[in-house]
Amino acid sequence: MALRSVKTPTLITPVAVVSSSVTNKPHSIRFSLKPTSALVVHNHQLSFYGSNLKLKPTKFRCSASALTPQLKDTLEKLVNSEKVVLFMKGTRDFPMCGFSNTVVQILKNLNVPFEDVNILENEMLRQGLKEYSNWPTFPQLYIGGEFFGGCDITLEAFKTGELQEEVEKAMCS
Repeated sequence: MALRSVKTPTLITPVAVVSSSVTNKPHSIRFSLKPTSALVVHNHQLSFYGSNLKLKPTKFRCSASALTPQLKDTLEKLVNSEKVVLFMKGTRDFPMCGFSNTVVQILKNLNVPFEDVNILENEMLRQGLKEYSNWPTFPQLYIGGEFFGGCDITLEAFKTGELQEEVEKAMCS
């Protein structure tokens, strides 16, 4: 367990950047502390001790694009290589998230042949795909080379019969 403590000996406004080595997602935190105050980071949880602690969390945004021209070309080829492509966490045989599993079960129920791509194997693919589809979450279902939706949209379309119609159109084209 990682345990770090930051103490400030004088009345200043330090800026601390706490980053998680597990998720590699940095968080930026601005805070001002009195001389006796401390910030403790334990198991990625923040604890504050001392009086008059003012915490102003801010979001950290990286302006660099993960979607390179080469990755965009690769994604376009991949989504057009099969009639139905599912970008998911895990594989069709071993889904690693409940939402991915739900979409896999729907496609299996409809007897739809589909290509599954495990986005957990490549972080650059994962981030680039979010930009490519303009959709922040996974799974992402592509039908006929077009983004169809995530789990909620796929589930609703399955219930109404729209998903089966879209898949049949794609299979016949």
